[in-house]
Amino acid sequence: MRRFFRYFLNGLLITAPIALTIYIILAMLNWLDDLFDLDIAGYHIPGLGILVMIILLTVIGFIGTSFLVRPFFILTERIFNRVPIVSIIYSSIKDLFDAFVGDNQKFNRPVLVKMQTEPLLYRVGFVTQDSLVSISMDDKMAIYFPDSYNFSGKLWVVPKENVTYLELPSSEVMKFVVSGGVSKI
Repeated sequence: MRRFFRYFLNGLLITAPIALTIYIILAMLNWLDDLFDLDIAGYHIPGLGILVMIILLTVIGFIGTSFLVRPFFILTERIFNRVPIVSIIYSSIKDLFDAFVGDNQKFNRPVLVKMQTEPLLYRVGFVTQDSLVSISMDDKMAIYFPDSYNFSGKLWVVPKENVTYLELPSSEVMKFVVSGGVSKI
């Protein structure tokens, strides 16, 4: 009976990550496809919604780089930033996207931070601000520490001398931290 149970657990450990990954990817693709639910002559064509969304986003990106349209985007952004509740939602979402995608990525400088000396304790994080001069803390820096197996984290302000930059790809360090140290760097 123990051997049967051990085989069952091994099967679960092999199957669950694969099945959950496939399920999550398919669920996201189905959601995106349903977002632009297009039927041609009464027939549903799987993937057509995703294709339309990719083309639409690419066209918007192309138009957005035009110097003629740019002022309208700036005006829209100003309006969103002035409306009380909308500004909080918009700026949070925009900052989150800017942190991971685009020219102003924030989680691209992994560091090792000494948190205490006795006993010696370190944490792995990402620099979000090199200097906090704006809040009269020029000897400090802002470090984001993602939580393992979670979509949250904590921002800590630490002395600069406690920070050691890691010469590693930030995506690998993020995977290492989020996996709780299980992933190899």
